[in-house]
Amino acid sequence: MAQKHTYKFASFNLLNFAAPPYSFYQLDESYNDTQWLTKTQFITGLIQHMDPSVIVFQEVFSPETLATLCEDLGLPYFATVDTPKPDLVYPNVLFNPIVAIASKFPFKSFTPLEPCPELLEYLNNQHQFKFNRTPIKCSFELPGFGLTTVYAVHFKSQRVHSMAHMLGNASVEDPLLTLLHQTVGTMQSQISRSLEASIVYYDALKTQREKGAATLVMGDFNDHIASPALSFMTQQFPTSAMHQDVNSVGLFDSFCLADNQLSFGQKPPTHYYQGTGNTLDYILASKKFNPNLEQSKVRRLTYHNYASHLDPNRDEEDIRYSDHAAIAIEMILQ
Repeated sequence: MAQKHTYKFASFNLLNFAAPPYSFYQLDESYNDTQWLTKTQFITGLIQHMDPSVIVFQEVFSPETLATLCEDLGLPYFATVDTPKPDLVYPNVLFNPIVAIASKFPFKSFTPLEPCPELLEYLNNQHQFKFNRTPIKCSFELPGFGLTTVYAVHFKSQRVHSMAHMLGNASVEDPLLTLLHQTVGTMQSQISRSLEASIVYYDALKTQREKGAATLVMGDFNDHIASPALSFMTQQFPTSAMHQDVNSVGLFDSFCLADNQLSFGQKPPTHYYQGTGNTLDYILASKKFNPNLEQSKVRRLTYHNYASHLDPNRDEEDIRYSDHAAIAIEMILQ
């Protein structure tokens, strides 16, 4: 009897994973020994419960510690493509958390995603572009399934960069500054997030066409996939028998491909803000993950949302855990 392969792909925003004695963003933002023990036990328990084949992480300040944790959990292959930045005065204070990927399977390749210069020019971005968090582009040869490309992402947050210096360093209570942040600042944040998503989307579709690889884009998108900044990522091409190279590319929200989506009623939130649930974390999948297509190697695709640690009524972050749900898709091959 032929062996049936099962793979699970997961994404998890760890919320300021900075091992003591390091702090995140400010000198007084750090974990004491008890808090750090609770956090690592929480992360370990959740990963054990998920049992992922491949998992991507966001908000990583201590990649070496995370790599050791993952290796102990049977995920020996670990990669990052960037490093957090220490404060110039207080080197134990870290900025710019990174993304990471861990796997049960060896990487065929992994690289930082480099934006296409011609695409940047087309998008009228003439200045030196830099991702807020550099995505990882990683490929695997999965037994029974084939070449698979995974993009680990953490798109620009909805946090607005202050415009106070444009108004002579106005106070935070200045009503004009508040209005500008709510309008121009919010728009700039959306533009930055959309630009990052455009670069990933372009590279994913180009790689699909050139390599014929199954594709996953996984991570914290910091926005709803139907938002104006991101909705193009799941734009579907018109079917055409004349252009199979086009028909073979594209991305779908994996939740919409899952056989258990109706059991949720609606897609569950992955984050709460002031009591309101938002879906910020996604796994976008190419057509090769669709079990409903003829000649698909996939027999079943199941969506998972791990959110038991989230409290919709909590107004502040509990750094011992995470403010995001972990999500995963489980794929059973024919």
